[in-house]
Amino acid sequence: MKIPYRDLSVKDPELKAELLQSVDSVLSHGRTILGPEVDEFEKQIAEYCQKKYAVGVNSGTDALYYALRCLDVGQGDEVITTPLSWIATLNAISLCGATPVFVDISDDLNINVNLISDAITPKTKAIVPVHFTGRMCNMAQIIDVASKHGIHVVEDAAQAFGAHIAGAVAGSFGEVSCFSMNPMKVFCAYGDAGAVVTDDYQLCQRIKSLRYNGTVNKEDCHEPSLNGRIDTVQAAMMLVELKYLQNKIDRRRKIAECYDKALKDVVICPGRDESYHIYYSYTIVAERRDELKKYLDSNGIETKIQHQILMPFHTAYRHLPRPQIPTAERLVKQILCIPNQEDLTAEEIDYTVTNIREFYGAN
Repeated sequence: MKIPYRDLSVKDPELKAELLQSVDSVLSHGRTILGPEVDEFEKQIAEYCQKKYAVGVNSGTDALYYALRCLDVGQGDEVITTPLSWIATLNAISLCGATPVFVDISDDLNINVNLISDAITPKTKAIVPVHFTGRMCNMAQIIDVASKHGIHVVEDAAQAFGAHIAGAVAGSFGEVSCFSMNPMKVFCAYGDAGAVVTDDYQLCQRIKSLRYNGTVNKEDCHEPSLNGRIDTVQAAMMLVELKYLQNKIDRRRKIAECYDKALKDVVICPGRDESYHIYYSYTIVAERRDELKKYLDSNGIETKIQHQILMPFHTAYRHLPRPQIPTAERLVKQILCIPNQEDLTAEEIDYTVTNIREFYGAN
């Protein structure tokens, strides 16, 4: 049996028909950049995220960069974040000219909120918490710490669209919050796309300017920026995807329940707490991780290490002082993501479970 980590082909005939119809509609009216579907996409994303405004952008990286820019994060500022995220989080901070400050993670793979206060200095301008693989950080505590010190919170919810905690959805906590919607995400585009949400009208307007080369009224450039507009085709297709999102999340949560029950005695499955986890990935913490990965690969089960290199240890950032992040350094050698796409069959789930248990001699 062959089980890919992700199969991005569209198998549902009803979904495929709706997607094609949405593309046809855009091709018919011809407004392929910032067309009416973008306006509707932004309206629905804002409502979903319990925010007043949303701005569609070209990627999650753009979303983070524009979010930090609109808060005037720049040279001489420090930004606190986790070491365990895709490199886009760090790149956005660096491209703004700010200095990253890494706070270690907890065993739940999210930033250790109890360590944040000790990392704050007079230069700290913002905190960027990352909801790793769809499991939310303790945002109430993060907001409390930030409020006491007058620090901005930019919520990196790239992997967590649809997650929530205590009735508040991912993206609703930050002064500005960011999403990635690339094809690997649970709520996905069919290319690159992202969004920024906020309750602040002035910040919204500035982000709209930043995504269009820093222009106002599409003509006069007020500050240097890049082209990060979302295209209308992606917005149209995501409006279709949004209708199917909850079913996808429900299915992933059921798959996670199966894995939790079947694997809890052989690996650590750090996914259950009071938050509503959407399982962008199903991550296990495994002894002899590299051997397990090779064993699963040899039996046709594709897996992924997310993310194999901690952000401060990428080649581009080796000039930074080495942070004290022992938990992250330990867990990054043990984490492994196994297939959890919503269209996995019962047979594929059972095959994956059987192979993991056989590797550990538990069958």
